[in-house]
Amino acid sequence: MASFIIEGGHTLSGTITPQGAKNEALQVICATLLTSEPVAISNIPNIRDVKNLIQLLKDIGVKVHPLSLSEGLVFQADELNLDYLQSDEFVQKCAQLRGSVMMIGPLLARMGKAVIAKPGGDKIGRRRLDTHFLGFERLGAHFNPVPERGVYEISGGKLEGAYMLLDEASVTGTANIIMAAVMARGTTTIYNAACEPYVQQLCRMLNSMGARISGIASNLLTIEGVDCLHGTTHRILPDMIEVGSFIGMAAMVGDGIRIKDVSLANLGIIPSTFRRMGIRVKEEGDDLFIPRARHYEIQSFIDGTIMTLADAPWPGLTPDLLSVLITVATQARGSVLFHQKMFESRLFFVDKLIDMGAQIILCDPHRAVVVGHDRKLQLRGGRMSSPDIRAGIALLIAALSAKGVSRIDNIEQIDRGYENIEGRLNALGAQITRMK
Repeated sequence: MASFIIEGGHTLSGTITPQGAKNEALQVICATLLTSEPVAISNIPNIRDVKNLIQLLKDIGVKVHPLSLSEGLVFQADELNLDYLQSDEFVQKCAQLRGSVMMIGPLLARMGKAVIAKPGGDKIGRRRLDTHFLGFERLGAHFNPVPERGVYEISGGKLEGAYMLLDEASVTGTANIIMAAVMARGTTTIYNAACEPYVQQLCRMLNSMGARISGIASNLLTIEGVDCLHGTTHRILPDMIEVGSFIGMAAMVGDGIRIKDVSLANLGIIPSTFRRMGIRVKEEGDDLFIPRARHYEIQSFIDGTIMTLADAPWPGLTPDLLSVLITVATQARGSVLFHQKMFESRLFFVDKLIDMGAQIILCDPHRAVVVGHDRKLQLRGGRMSSPDIRAGIALLIAALSAKGVSRIDNIEQIDRGYENIEGRLNALGAQITRMK
């Protein structure tokens, strides 16, 4: 287990570029299983979850080699070892990586069968897979539970297109069903589909491979099945969660920070949400610049009531940024109510902020009120452990602003979503040391 030692109180300045989007990478890398031809993907983030998924694909026979002219990888799934799917080693690896669940759709579509274990990931509460399974069943797949191994064996033969109304706008569920449906016979209609930019990117990549998907960027997708897909090239978008994390960091400890090449058109309401916190976010081309501010004041609603920020499916506020926004609010002027609707355990990290001196009232597992210090009371350093990716980066931002030295254990959680984060922040003036 590794730790970060953070010397707080240093201001950061300069330019930082976001990595490729983790959530998109997990989807489009799994989509390479849909064809035997080469698929070239660039701007892949060099992070733990993505590297583990790539290794899992290698284990089942996918050939992976570097792009010759630009940063990225070429995947070719022309000789898959389906016997490996039945091995205990495969089951164990799937259980450690939530992204492995998105292998089901492509394997069902192309091979007619798949095996899935209960996937791992963040400890942020129940994250059910019913949406995936119900969608596969509508396409004609059958599930056989194997309790002694803790897996489901899934068989589908030739899938048949169908109409379905998803019980929730699940991002991974939508992506998985799309990948299963692209080679099903007939037409599949998915209503209440997630429409995040990363799902849009997946659809565009699949269309470039020969799929026929319409309704992209809406919650109503129509997929006309095709017999086979071919190779393509694809570039992953910048990670919107990392962009939001850097905005929050710049607000708390920045002395003028430029975030380059953010793909502004795909950030949705993220910049405006930080502006509601009183933070100046300047758009300059495809960059964001956050100037230094001695104070930032939380807005209130037009009728004067306390600001409430709540997560919601796209184009609402992504739940992955609530942890960062809560941390930023601790030094704002004013109060704000955060309502985390989608995961029941994601707010439990606030006790660590309270230990650092933050004024936070945890109302219940889903709501917290933050009373800002207006920089009159500096957070104090301490020792803490990262419970998940997003809480981990929020605690790192808090430690950068705190008085004294902090230690964050279990930073493998942060490594799952942020590439070389200490090196990139130290280049801006932070003092972060990694300890094994």
